[in-house]
Amino acid sequence: MKILVTGGAGFIGSAVVRQAVAAGHHIVNVDCLTYAACLENIASVAQSPLYAFEQVDIRDRPALDRVFDAHKPDTVMHLAAESHVDRSIDGPADFIQTNLIGTFQMLEAARTYWAACDKPDSFRFHHISTDEVYGSLGETGMFTEETRYDPRSPYSASKAGSDHLVRAWGETYNLPIILTNCSNNYGPYHFPEKLIPLTILNALAGKPLPVYGKGENVRDWLFVEDHADALLTVLQNSPVGTTFNIGGENEVKNIDIVKMICRLLDIKKPKAKPYADQIAFVADRPGHDMRYAIDPTRIRTELGWQPSVTLEQGLEQTVNWYLNNEAWWKPLQNRAGAGQRLGIKA
Repeated sequence: MKILVTGGAGFIGSAVVRQAVAAGHHIVNVDCLTYAACLENIASVAQSPLYAFEQVDIRDRPALDRVFDAHKPDTVMHLAAESHVDRSIDGPADFIQTNLIGTFQMLEAARTYWAACDKPDSFRFHHISTDEVYGSLGETGMFTEETRYDPRSPYSASKAGSDHLVRAWGETYNLPIILTNCSNNYGPYHFPEKLIPLTILNALAGKPLPVYGKGENVRDWLFVEDHADALLTVLQNSPVGTTFNIGGENEVKNIDIVKMICRLLDIKKPKAKPYADQIAFVADRPGHDMRYAIDPTRIRTELGWQPSVTLEQGLEQTVNWYLNNEAWWKPLQNRAGAGQRLGIKA
């Protein structure tokens, strides 16, 4: 296939690009290169004849029309989004503009292109979203594809809105859409403001390891390479109009994730005192969702997909990658907001 990927220089998007090119697909990477994007993420495929890059803002409709017309993709994977909850608390406008207006412009550009190509049955608009649109769980229960939306942050509300737009374009205009909602991703090339890379890098630098509240918040962790594999599986095998929840089947409290990282670093990069001594509990995020958990039954039974690594295996791979790739992450620490406490202006 020739796949137009938005946000292909970001964390999840670049994993999709690398895997898709390795599988023999042609990729058109559309990315405007915001603070969290990095062209080094896709350096391994940048010279491939299967890869093309377009620095375009998804809110720029004329530019999108030009890209569709020039590259004539078979399908779209829409990953471009503002995604950091803390940043959405301090500055929600960027999230509304990118996640809502940007998705609207992508839908309209894709619909116009699809119609001009006589509406081929093979075309898909695959929208990649988050489990955060479902809100917060108590101690029991799991998110399914039928769970009612209940977003609690500007980020999750903007993603919920984009999900609704995509479904509306499917119903109103018959645009062949697919949706996926994923749990928390981790792995190589993760921008160093999120919990796992921030913990690794702060630990190595001898800085405090900030844990919100009491660290009791639970997340379902999904290795990014597994997520990319799941997305390509859905794209190639899902019926039009289907939604799949993609989870890692790894529910862990935030404090336990931090302690797992500390134990790995104690072995791989030992120092005089245990890294866990650097843990510092800090004021919680406003409106912090308590627990996320995905029921992966549909994607497992209908598409035969499941994660390939355990959390322990994925975390070890991730820690090893950051230990071996200082040249990648060191410059990113100078970008605006990286490593700083955000999300407390509320």
